[in-house]
Amino acid sequence: MKLSEQLQLLDRLNGLILRKGTGNYLSLSYRLAISPRQVYYLLDALKDLGAEIAYCKVQQSYYYVNERGLDFSGLVLSGKNGS
Repeated sequence: MKLSEQLQLLDRLNGLILRKGTGNYLSLSYRLAISPRQVYYLLDALKDLGAEIAYCKVQQSYYYVNERGLDFSGLVLSGKNGS
């Protein structure tokens, strides 16, 4: 997977977490069209970037503990060649 694709996935995941609309890891993998294992890799990547992420069993969604997401606006590339 290319860096631009990973950044786009991280940005999408960030948005879903902010809206508390991720569902469990299986539904999240379906929504993002990736494997469940990749979901965990992406969550770990967000945590490595300083995000505090937890899972709510009642709402069945991941959420940011500190209510703040990450800003990927300057990093997310669009298009096939990153342009």
